[in-house]
Amino acid sequence: MPAKNTNAPAAMASKQGPADENVFLFIPNLIGYSRILLAAGSLYYMPLHPKTCMFMYSLSCLLDAVDGQAARYYDQCSKFGAVLDMVTDRCTTACLLCYLAAVYPTYALVFQFLIALDVSSHYMHMYSSLTSGATSHKKISESSNFILRAYYSNNNVLFAFCFANELFFVILYLLKFEFQSSTFGKVLLYSLAAVTGPVCAGKQIINCIQFANASKSLAEIDLEERKAAKKN
Repeated sequence: MPAKNTNAPAAMASKQGPADENVFLFIPNLIGYSRILLAAGSLYYMPLHPKTCMFMYSLSCLLDAVDGQAARYYDQCSKFGAVLDMVTDRCTTACLLCYLAAVYPTYALVFQFLIALDVSSHYMHMYSSLTSGATSHKKISESSNFILRAYYSNNNVLFAFCFANELFFVILYLLKFEFQSSTFGKVLLYSLAAVTGPVCAGKQIINCIQFANASKSLAEIDLEERKAAKKN
């Protein structure tokens, strides 16, 4: 009679590999879904309930720093998660800028430009990274622009720019509501705007550099492919 396998559950678990995993249920991706729900809720409350809106919007943005850490901690990094994270960031910021364009009609063209720059630069950058074979859009080659390397190589720098950029737009949103009409509230918001405004401007410069760098990379890939095709 064959001996009983007392380690049957362990044996079954050992047979489970990556093919048995569900990427959609990875912990960092679950955090990503919660970010989407919070962002959607903030948009719902944006016209009339600024405090509720900003609580949900800010929490969604802060969770952006958590999902990446969770992905590394649980060894659940995925291309789907990376794209989900970037798409959520771009859409959330774009929606807030759309609202700002409506309440600051004089500067509507500026906000429209910022949306176009943000979306196009990040799309170009991610597409060029994947086309060149990089494992992540945050992996910047040594031949790339030094500002772009400094921006993506240090998570603290990356977080500081993204945080200040979003905070500046949030401040512009809050300045449109009457409950901020007190002297202290205005002084606080304008002081924060003075600090975060230059960082926000720097973020737009980085987006321009990112767009140009990605365009150059894609053009170089095109030339290499054309040369290879002519040899064949």
